[in-house]
Amino acid sequence: MIAFPIDLRSDTVTLPSPAMRAAIAAAPVGDDQFGEDPSMNQLQERVAALLGKEAALWLPSGTMANQIALRVLTRPGDDVIVSRECHAVWHETGGSAANAGVQLTEIGARGIFSVEEFLAARKPQGHLLFPPTTLVEIENTHNRAGGVIFPQEEVERICAAAREHTVASFLDGARLWNVAVASGRALDDLAAPFDLVGVALSKGLGAPGGSLLAGSRDLIVRAVRYRRMFGGAMRQVGLFAAAGLYALDHNIDRLADDHANARLIGTRLAQSARILLDLTTVQTNILVFRLATGAPDAATVVARARERGVLIFAFGPRTVRAVTHLDVTTEQCERAADILVECVEAD
Repeated sequence: MIAFPIDLRSDTVTLPSPAMRAAIAAAPVGDDQFGEDPSMNQLQERVAALLGKEAALWLPSGTMANQIALRVLTRPGDDVIVSRECHAVWHETGGSAANAGVQLTEIGARGIFSVEEFLAARKPQGHLLFPPTTLVEIENTHNRAGGVIFPQEEVERICAAAREHTVASFLDGARLWNVAVASGRALDDLAAPFDLVGVALSKGLGAPGGSLLAGSRDLIVRAVRYRRMFGGAMRQVGLFAAAGLYALDHNIDRLADDHANARLIGTRLAQSARILLDLTTVQTNILVFRLATGAPDAATVVARARERGVLIFAFGPRTVRAVTHLDVTTEQCERAADILVECVEAD
């Protein structure tokens, strides 16, 4: 194993830079449960303003943000419409059922669904037999679909239809920063159609942890209670807030570099007959590709790449994910792309 591998497993593997560490060390802090952490108060106010919402609440993780959103916007026994293979279904260990008591209805394909598909899947409230659909959730970008961007025009149509039918809307926008940079749309424009929005600081922006929910003051007040219930209320979290503030100041615009590096890798991989990759899906910093018949399986490719100093993630028996981020350079991505092709094409 190479001593210093090229780590493409996730954009959460980044380490705080020396400048970010200095900001953390210098952060003024206080007891956040009493609302007395000045750094956290500043971060929450800033994120709320960026997203065009009345208030925001910091949480330790994106999964907790998603789970609390369900508690705030649904009741046990409700139905939630989500995109197929979304994070809530695949990557939260069944928390939606265990914590909120809701069922998730997957629709669409490749991370996207239409307003027509939403309306067809919606179950009416007050029906004798059906669980009522009370929430629609959109993941943007969509992780398992390869970091694709959900078309904003369709977002607006879906959320408008949801309001007409008294269905709440939630944006799992852990990587919404990537959407803003790739699409050229303002963050508040992307967030505007939704009742509640989640964003992450540890994905792409390089902070060591933390996500935020943003919405109306009433919804955020309710979220505070559930954060406490879930064990997510902490004390001197200004240390995390300082990292988040630094990330907002320095690491958003540079996401374009990650997108370019992902396209670089994707272009090289797509040249191999043993790799199945639709380059139209390489829209941000995530690549998800499949291994063709005759190619080794995902576990073999992951193991071979690791031996040569490239870390990637198996998403299934014949599906692999690679994610670019601020701790990998263009030169490293070029090298990683060549190594991955060689690992797939080796007999």
